[in-house]
Amino acid sequence: KEKKKEKKKKKKKKKKKKKKKKKKKKKKKKKEKEKKKEKKKKKKEKKKKEKKKKEKKKKEKKKKEKKKKEKKKKEKKKKEKKKKEKKKKEKKKKKKKKKEKKKKKKKK
Repeated sequence: KEKKKEKKKKKKKKKKKKKKKKKKKKKKKKKEKEKKKEKKKKKKEKKKKEKKKKEKKKKEKKKKEKKKKEKKKKEKKKKEKKKKEKKKKEKKKKKKKKKEKKKKKKKK
């Protein structure tokens, strides 16, 4: 009887040990899963950041292009204005010369 009891106790202990091991394994698995999840999340975040960066760069480029175009347009306008002014002045000068000539003729 005593021996039997001892055997039973041993068996119980073994069972308990097994259970513990199982639990440990489960915990380990859980941890692994968590780690994987975390990794995935980080990767996603990184991708998102990269995307945002790219978008920003694109926007900046567009802005720069726009500015450049605007500048060119303004320059063109300025040049046109200058040309017109010059033409006007030339016309005025010619008119003046004509008038002078007429006056001279009249005097003569």
